[in-house]
Amino acid sequence: MNTDPYAAKYLIRAKIETDGVVERPDVVGAIFGQTEGLLGDELDLRDLQKSGRIGRIEVEIRSEKGKSVGEILIPSSLDQVETAILAAALETIDRVGPCKSRVEVISIEDIRAAKRQKVVDRAKELLQMLIKQGKQVSEDLIKTVREAVEIEEVISYGEDHLPAGPNVPNSDAIIVVEGRSDVINLLNYGIKNAIAVNGTNIPKTIIELSKKKIVTAFLDGDHGGDLILKELLQVADIDFVARAPPGYEVEELTYKQIVKSLRNKMPVDQYIAMNKIDLGEKKDNTKVKEKAQPKPQPKEDKEKSLGEIFAELNNKKEAALMKDGKIVEKIPLNELIEKIKNSDKSADTLITGGIISQRLVDIAHEKGIKKIIGYRIGNVTKAPVDMQLLTKEMVKK
Repeated sequence: MNTDPYAAKYLIRAKIETDGVVERPDVVGAIFGQTEGLLGDELDLRDLQKSGRIGRIEVEIRSEKGKSVGEILIPSSLDQVETAILAAALETIDRVGPCKSRVEVISIEDIRAAKRQKVVDRAKELLQMLIKQGKQVSEDLIKTVREAVEIEEVISYGEDHLPAGPNVPNSDAIIVVEGRSDVINLLNYGIKNAIAVNGTNIPKTIIELSKKKIVTAFLDGDHGGDLILKELLQVADIDFVARAPPGYEVEELTYKQIVKSLRNKMPVDQYIAMNKIDLGEKKDNTKVKEKAQPKPQPKEDKEKSLGEIFAELNNKKEAALMKDGKIVEKIPLNELIEKIKNSDKSADTLITGGIISQRLVDIAHEKGIKKIIGYRIGNVTKAPVDMQLLTKEMVKK
């Protein structure tokens, strides 16, 4: 039901019932007729309407089974007291035409309060839109700057000009991914030792790197990732395999998904066995080498110098515990810390093809080891005074 747009303050809402069939003009006439002179000249409905202090009286009436029911709406710009008196006067109407009637005021609504609430609700919507726009602008700005920095950090590596993180040349371990977008996503989360194969044909650069570094293949969780992995296993020396969740690509993973995938990486021989991968033949028609566990070595190796032992261990990505110049145990590099911690072998020297880290020094010292020979010395800030740390360059051939 429409109300007078000029009504400024209150809305009187009343219901009406009659014992006969009546129409809207009958109800409006009864309102004016039966309140005339009832409230004095100051509250005469006709004068109030002419002066605009009350709006157009709206009546909605319907008849059924010989009776009529409806609703009366009267907009008012009078004050609260005058409006209440006018509303009460409506309940004195007891006839509409020839029919008995009953009028009951349901409510007097503060139109301004309703308008204020509408303003508040709309203001909330507009504010949310403004905040969302501001947030989007902020996110876009951060993303633009971050991508610019990431792109600057991507280097072109090797004769194949492969996209790579800035740490690939100097890192002992690298992550091989499929494309440039994968490298950029890893850079986004601070992982700077990734390099991309850029296609299904594995570049010579990757093959050569795999001979010198510890390599983790981190590939998409789809059929394309399966194909690239199979070729990598045929032509390169891969040490670990990590996969994105099924149906996901590395370039779209979140930090949490990346960390979880890399944490769950498997040694390559375990991955091949678990997934029953048939590697076929190498491209030079020779069988693919099996990455089996090292054959047991004799515990006495007096004929080899420390330099020769180190070179052999480095090629096989192993470490060795020695006692009085003799090898007492060989350990894969990826299990070194845990194996030394749980080893029951008595040793005075540790030779490793990896980096000498603070953690390795601490655990070796607890086991009574006095000398460590490694590929290079990492960030060791607390070396025991009774322990000697050497690199491969320091070892006499």
